[in-house]
Amino acid sequence: MSEYQYYEFRAVDRPLDKRQMAELRALSTRATITPTSFVNVYHWGDFRGDPVELMKHYFDAFVYTANWGTHWTMLRVPRRLIDVEALRPHCDAESASLHLTRDHAVLEFRSEQEPGDWEEGEERWLPSLLPLREEVIAGDLRCLYFGWLTGVQNGEVDADEPEPPVPPGLRSLSAALEAFAKFLRIDPDLLAIAAERDTGPPPTPPSRKQLASWVAGLPGSEKDAFLLRLAEEEAPLLRRELLHRFRESTAGRGQALAAEGRPRTAGQLRSLWEARAEEERRREAERRAAAEARRARERAEARARHLDALARRQAEAWQEVEAAVQSKLPKEYDRAVELLVDLRELAEREGKEDEAARRIQDIRDRHARKPTFIERLKKAGLTA
Repeated sequence: MSEYQYYEFRAVDRPLDKRQMAELRALSTRATITPTSFVNVYHWGDFRGDPVELMKHYFDAFVYTANWGTHWTMLRVPRRLIDVEALRPHCDAESASLHLTRDHAVLEFRSEQEPGDWEEGEERWLPSLLPLREEVIAGDLRCLYFGWLTGVQNGEVDADEPEPPVPPGLRSLSAALEAFAKFLRIDPDLLAIAAERDTGPPPTPPSRKQLASWVAGLPGSEKDAFLLRLAEEEAPLLRRELLHRFRESTAGRGQALAAEGRPRTAGQLRSLWEARAEEERRREAERRAAAEARRARERAEARARHLDALARRQAEAWQEVEAAVQSKLPKEYDRAVELLVDLRELAEREGKEDEAARRIQDIRDRHARKPTFIERLKKAGLTA
């Protein structure tokens, strides 16, 4: 397969209407379009639409993968449910950027890598990544931080740029965040270094007791307004807005830097990452050297045992050599040469090199008219 591009868009908060589906159909006659999704695969050519514009006007999530190494995803969230200013520090590189419309914020993430072996199923990322959208709406900015960290890894962020506020929960990732780290191909060592400034557990949904206490304190007019909107709108959207209001009114448990130390810079993180990588390379080299030394010892011990066994039957071995050469069979020639190599090494161990050399020379002289056998002796270094 010379080329493979996969586009998948998903509508989450509201399904597409017939007009929108017709507008999308005009962009592609081959795409699979439903009220909640748009999927297209290209083996040649390119998609005529602009994914960023489609996200602004139609969809809530997007994933693109190509067999030349591109991973690209976007998430759209309602502006009224998030703090846009809290997103900005993480979104200033090619790997993580922010697009704003009147009603939405579109979070864009990219990872470029030299292509490896493309495997069937690598395009099916969206189900794993989609929960990130709800996490962002719930005030969890870890995926934004991952985007910034990807920029650090790729050298897109200036060395003196300070680290954005470190979101809590870097040591206890959700399944979606684990998938996202793989999607962006963040080096685990760099992620571990970032997690050294982990500030505690990630945001958690309020308990029923907390919500009950907060709702009881709301003005009656505000409760009435929420109930009226519940009758008119989709419940999931209203539920998110209600929880957003709760978080705003109980502010103080938001994102924060670790108490100890100043914010790190992108350059410091890269230096720590490179130092860890170098240390791991050194340890791996030591492990390989130790493993090779162990294998060498095992080979030497096995060889010594083999020669010990041969020492107990030297006379018989010399006779076997003679019989093998007399057979005039190539396979037996190989057997004869193998035995001669062993007998010469045994003689060296016993200090009888000259005696073995004379016997081997005698065999060469007597069978000089067997070119196939003589050629094998030469290859084994058993000729003068």
